[in-house]
Amino acid sequence: MTFDLASYLKERQILTNNYLSMILHCFDQKRELIMAMEHSLLSGGKRLRPILSLAAAEACKENSERIALPACCAIEMIHTYSLIHDDLPAMDNDDLRRGLPTCHKKFSEATAILAGDALLTHAFYILSQPETIFEVYPDSSIRMQLISKISQAAGVMGMVEGQMLDMQSPNFKSGGNLAYLKNMHSLKTGKMITVSIESGALSVGADPDTISRLTVFGDKIGLAFQVVDDILNVEGDPTRMGKSAGSDLLNEKMTFPSLMGMAASKKFAKDLRTEAIESLSLFNEKGIPLRAIADYVINRDH
Repeated sequence: MTFDLASYLKERQILTNNYLSMILHCFDQKRELIMAMEHSLLSGGKRLRPILSLAAAEACKENSERIALPACCAIEMIHTYSLIHDDLPAMDNDDLRRGLPTCHKKFSEATAILAGDALLTHAFYILSQPETIFEVYPDSSIRMQLISKISQAAGVMGMVEGQMLDMQSPNFKSGGNLAYLKNMHSLKTGKMITVSIESGALSVGADPDTISRLTVFGDKIGLAFQVVDDILNVEGDPTRMGKSAGSDLLNEKMTFPSLMGMAASKKFAKDLRTEAIESLSLFNEKGIPLRAIADYVINRDH
């Protein structure tokens, strides 16, 4: 029987969106802060990180993936906060996100900053107090581990440091460095993708060896995701991506195509996908969704 990835993704997008909506609807919807949070959090998006988390949980323990939902939602809230701040004039200065005005364009810079701050901090409240929203959730000892892992991936040891390296990176015309670029993106993009997978496995009580194998998968897919992002910034259709294309070249940013060339970048992404799938060899049929998502990451057009 052929695996229907489109239906799989859609079902889990809807599931994640329902719980994200429930989280925000605990607050007065007329408050500007909540409106700004909702504008960015519920504006669509692939929900790749929550879906990877659910798929990892399912691979480790059948029919138990819903216990990973608190981590899924917390990670998506943190991801959205990072997008809000990335789009600010002081950073990437973007006007569009997911086909809509960015948060600071819709509201104001100050409101966007505070909406991002609120999403980040409330994510950890959700992890610490999941009973306010979720029917099932990990016990307190696992939740403490989740908080530790996700905060490491999001902060100075992960995404935020990667963002700093991005801001400090030289442009490709003044001596771009491939090792620097790989490290930057393994932190900026990769850490939150890897921790999504780890969190799903940890939520259902997977053993350390299993989590280690999934970590390899996450590291490979996280870097592949960014390589494809760089490719799409050159070749992608803005109407499909929901944001402008060509900005990396215009800003002389160091990217995989600018350093490696387009053909080598596409090969690198495919090689990462192959290595990721090889790490799932022990998961048999339970790993089918993860393998299909790996293909989706490489072949996506937005």
